This record gives sequence, C-alpha cells and structure tokens, in this order.
Amino acid sequence: MQVAEKKAVTIKYTLRDEEGAVLDSTDGRDPLTYLHGADNLVPGVEEALQGKSPGDEVTVTVPPEKGYGKREDGNVRNVPVRKLPAGRLQPGATVQLNTNHGPVVAVVKAVKGDYATLDLNHPLAGKTLRFELQVVEVRDATEEEISHGHVHAPGEHH
Repeated sequence: MQVAEKKAVTIKYTLRDEEGAVLDSTDGRDPLTYLHGADNLVPGVEEALQGKSPGDEVTVTVPPEKGYGKREDGNVRNVPVRKLPAGRLQPGATVQLNTNHGPVVAVVKAVKGDYATLDLNHPLAGKTLRFELQVVEVRDATEEEISHGHVHAPGEHH
C-alpha cells in the first residue's frame, strides 16, 4: 500500500536544521502516525511522502514556504502583562494565549515595565529544514479518523 490521501501513515524521522543539528527525532521513541492529506504535517513532508511504500526512505529539504512559514514581523507584539497568564515572565519563557483561533504558544522576548514583547511566530518559522524520513506502515484510515482529521491510537476515540 502506498502513502496517499486518507491513509494512516507511520513514519520514523529525524529533523535537522541547515547546519545539520538534530532538532527532533523519533530515535528512541515510538514512530509517528498521522493522517495523510489532513494537514497534520508540513506540506513539504507530505509531498515527499506521497506515493511512498513501507520501507522507503527519503530525505527532503523543506524551505520555509513548505515548512512552518516565513517569520512575520507582525507576529511580534507588545502585550500588557496584566493580560498574560500569571507566572514568572522572563525572556525565553513561553506562554499560552487563548485566541479566537484557539490556543497559541508565544515566546517572551522582553519584559519592560507593564508590557511584555511576545513572538507568536512558530519557533521554526523562517528556517530551511531537512527531514530524513522512513515509511514504517501504511493502512486505510478509519471513517472516524477521517472525520476527526487525525489518527487515533489503538483503543482511543473521541
């Protein structure tokens, strides 16, 4: 069976930055299972896996446009500290914000007086990434998985 839309696909991967440093990997962990064609992975990875079969390996370089997007200056904002979740705000800390589009994680860049500068860009936005991928398994997704837009772990349902 080949990787295609509405298939549950299990992969092993290693994600590297442009310098070759490992940013994430399934090494030492369970492989990742996702619903192909449901925007569960960045577009460049889904495109590289399309048509592949179990056992296939592929390495793909993903530019920002097909990865986590370009960095947007408009996603760096000054926010009153009183509107942020309680806790210790310091540069490098992350805060979860509830927005009209759901929860968003932001990185605190600076705190000055009553305001914090937050970066709402994805941490990998603007970066060219290299994914080393291996297809482990491909199966038909269940109707429930397709309707929910993601794969369920064995025995899991919503």
